[in-house]
Amino acid sequence: MKVGIFYNKKYYSEEKPYIASINKAFSPYCREVSSHNDLDGVDVLFVLGGDGTILNIASECAKRGVRIIGINYGHMGFLAEFEQDKLDDAIELMKSNNYSVQKRSMLEVISGSDNYFALNDLVIQRSTVGDRFINTVSVRAEIDGATVDNFSSDGIIVSTPTGSTAYSLSAGGSVLTPDINAFILTPVCPHSLHSRPIVYSDKSILKLSTDNSSDLGLIIDGKAVGWVKRGEEVTVKKATYTVDFITKTDKNFFDKLLIKLNKWSK
Repeated sequence: MKVGIFYNKKYYSEEKPYIASINKAFSPYCREVSSHNDLDGVDVLFVLGGDGTILNIASECAKRGVRIIGINYGHMGFLAEFEQDKLDDAIELMKSNNYSVQKRSMLEVISGSDNYFALNDLVIQRSTVGDRFINTVSVRAEIDGATVDNFSSDGIIVSTPTGSTAYSLSAGGSVLTPDINAFILTPVCPHSLHSRPIVYSDKSILKLSTDNSSDLGLIIDGKAVGWVKRGEEVTVKKATYTVDFITKTDKNFFDKLLIKLNKWSK
């Protein structure tokens, strides 16, 4: 088994004691990963950081079939299996081969000639900058050719079950368990009382279009990747890839959800 280590460098001193622990446990089949190309040939990737660190590398792992084991060094750590003081337990889990693999669905987002993959969510939102400033986003949503709504809001979130505990939850969306075959469409601050979050089958094709005179921001897993212009259509469907997370065999989603949400509320 070839092991890689990917970490958020702001959390570590020059000594990197946690990196050394992983290297020692899996030497000589272990290396640090600093770019996507370094993932080639890796079987399992230890990701040390917060949820953002995992999101930065998740889609590239999915494309290569690299399994992820997350160690939380951030704030929430919804995506991580272990907290930072449990690194030894994570190492032992891998060495014992007594673990489960949980497959998380992804979004494939097609905007113009560009394709993006999202583990958490896609957001189309209003711009508050310069000439692109706009007060309200107007987005038409169609699922399998049927009109869902013409949303007037600050933006639209499309999230996976994984992303349902992130921005969508803050905007009033439901929590989806990781194994459910669905996505959720959530308006951000809708200007109409009838505009509510919609849970729909992940087998469906969602199309989003806008008639706004100003460009709208396109955000993938928290990163601004481009703009949606008037008349352009954004297509969202289930990706053929999955992100494979290594978990404990006794993992309970609801136990973790309560712990994380209680931490969030403090």
